[in-house]
Amino acid sequence: MRGLLYGVVGACLLWAGTAAAERADRLQLQENHPTEYVVVKGDTLWGISGRFLQSPWLWPEVWSVNPQISNPHLIYPGDQIYLTWVDGKPRLNLRRGIRKLSPHVRVQELEQPVPAIPLRDIASFLNDNLVTQQDALEAAPYVIGGRNESIISGAGDRVYARGTLLDEDAKQQTLYRPSRQYTHPVTGALLGYELHKVADVEVAAYDDDIITLDLQKTREEVRLRDRVLPNSSERIQSIFHPQPGDELRDGLIIDVLGGVAKIGQFDAVAISAGEDDGLEPGDVFAIYKKGEAVKDPIKGEVIRLPSERAGELMVFKTFDRVSYALVMKATNVISVGDELRAP
Repeated sequence: MRGLLYGVVGACLLWAGTAAAERADRLQLQENHPTEYVVVKGDTLWGISGRFLQSPWLWPEVWSVNPQISNPHLIYPGDQIYLTWVDGKPRLNLRRGIRKLSPHVRVQELEQPVPAIPLRDIASFLNDNLVTQQDALEAAPYVIGGRNESIISGAGDRVYARGTLLDEDAKQQTLYRPSRQYTHPVTGALLGYELHKVADVEVAAYDDDIITLDLQKTREEVRLRDRVLPNSSERIQSIFHPQPGDELRDGLIIDVLGGVAKIGQFDAVAISAGEDDGLEPGDVFAIYKKGEAVKDPIKGEVIRLPSERAGELMVFKTFDRVSYALVMKATNVISVGDELRAP
């Protein structure tokens, strides 16, 4: 009995030591990490953390235990970040910078906290793009014409749509245009249709299934067959809580957003997983470039070389079966079809 007890205790201690070792390994510092850093305008939390940590998405683990940084997302230019050690573990401390204030009316803070990631690279995708399923797209009303028989309309014009609004109580609606269809490159399954925003509209009248719409703000000309969907405008999320994503089954990069051909750092991409797979904004995945197919010079067989890590990305917007993510690090050429794994 005593031997069994010692064995259980020993196993627990071994497990605890292994867990601590794994946590310490996860929080490895950069070889050339600074001992302190002064925040400047244009910094991001990811970039600041990357100066200290090999895995910058683990910054909440370093800051969450620090009472001086109760909210690590409220760090301003001029603040000083410095590194200390507590019980053998790295800890980031904050020393607030000196701010000179003058007595005048203020409608907002003089300085905004640095964002988690570069918002300028994803702002348009946060608010303007939408990925929906086929049934929702087919159920949405569609533009059938404009006033004075016009087939192309702009801001200030009136257009007519046919169908039933998905949210009949909302006066403010949005016109979207299907831009592409997402299918899984391996399974061939339909993942959804990407829509891009065309215009903000206001419902002026109903007549059976004919809807009168006044165009308020247009991004491009309104055309026949544009779809009417509830207004999905939302505040741009600047605070992300990164966490390692779980293993994905057949998780792949399926498209690059913004019309660019090559994928590099701070490019936005679409991936083949979404809310149905448990993804949330802030999930981080490693990108693995698929190995090349080569021919064995002796046996003549075609062999697939091992996949190699090419970077990391962070999810910033999720839909049912598709998500948008930002490439935070690229150490190799990244392409559509590259694999996603837990980081």
